[in-house]
Amino acid sequence: MSHAFKGFGAGFAESLITTTSNPFIGLFIGILATSIIQSSSTTTSMVVAFVAAGMLSVRGAIPIVMGANIGTTVTNTLVAMGHITRKEEFKRALSGSTIHDFFNILTVIILFPLEMKTHYLEKAGTYLSSLFCDVGCIKFTSPIKFIVKPAVEGVDKVLSYLPVPDVALGIMALLIALALLFFSLYNIAKIMRLLVIKKADMVFNNVIGKNVLLSMFMGMLFTAIVQSSSITTSILVPLVAAGVLQIEQSFPIVLGANVGTTVTAILASFTGNIAGITIAFVHLVFNITGILIIYPIRFMRNIPIKLARLVAEKSAKFKGYAIVYVLGTFYLLPLGLIALSKVFKW
Repeated sequence: MSHAFKGFGAGFAESLITTTSNPFIGLFIGILATSIIQSSSTTTSMVVAFVAAGMLSVRGAIPIVMGANIGTTVTNTLVAMGHITRKEEFKRALSGSTIHDFFNILTVIILFPLEMKTHYLEKAGTYLSSLFCDVGCIKFTSPIKFIVKPAVEGVDKVLSYLPVPDVALGIMALLIALALLFFSLYNIAKIMRLLVIKKADMVFNNVIGKNVLLSMFMGMLFTAIVQSSSITTSILVPLVAAGVLQIEQSFPIVLGANVGTTVTAILASFTGNIAGITIAFVHLVFNITGILIIYPIRFMRNIPIKLARLVAEKSAKFKGYAIVYVLGTFYLLPLGLIALSKVFKW
């Protein structure tokens, strides 16, 4: 899907990212661009490159990074749709996926105005980058990208024989990706139901469920390896749907994934350009600050949990509610506000 978007999605995201200096619009650009690409790592790495090239200031990039944190949660919410035919399972799956949405939204609600007032993220990122500005270039290949590359190249080769424009080829590749996505989600849900009931219950209850720090560390480590918080959080959805994990138990893993996903941008920034390194560390500080503010306080921790369960309950009763939630939150609202900014020159 990421490859298919290169024909029009990545270019669209690039034009979006570099078109505004308004921090509010930058926030929604981050949401929309990441929802399209379905990877906050891609968006933040792109932003790092723009900052390093001088196309975007550090201050202008920070709201986009915040928005990317929200946009990346659309993937695991789509994964929950694979359980839509089973009411109770769908309710649990959606609560397990949207807790990531609401945590990141709550973090932005708290930290966005704080950053606009104090610029503490910019200052913290600048300080951390000064410690690493002499680090040489590092290249790290995602194992996921390595595994799927032969299939991507195979599809590309087959499509290249068709006498159609490049954009049409991109659309065809996207349709194939979507078909594979939903086929995979259906079978993941089916297989996980068979596997997790027997073995994962014991593992998660005895290890992860009773140790918050271990859960966070596991989420962070796995995400750093696969370079995608969406993969980590999407794996959790079938476990929550099957009733093996409660969302309170999956929550720390999700938070660890939020930190782990910053590794890609940090690695992308190690080119010697201090501005690029600064924005990479801003992403890291943003996610750690959100955890420190929200998770230790029971009242704050319960907000995303309760909102996730509320959306799940309503969506279990009215399936269209889930579709409206996804389209409205991740696509229509950001796109509408960005369009208005163009009209009124915000």
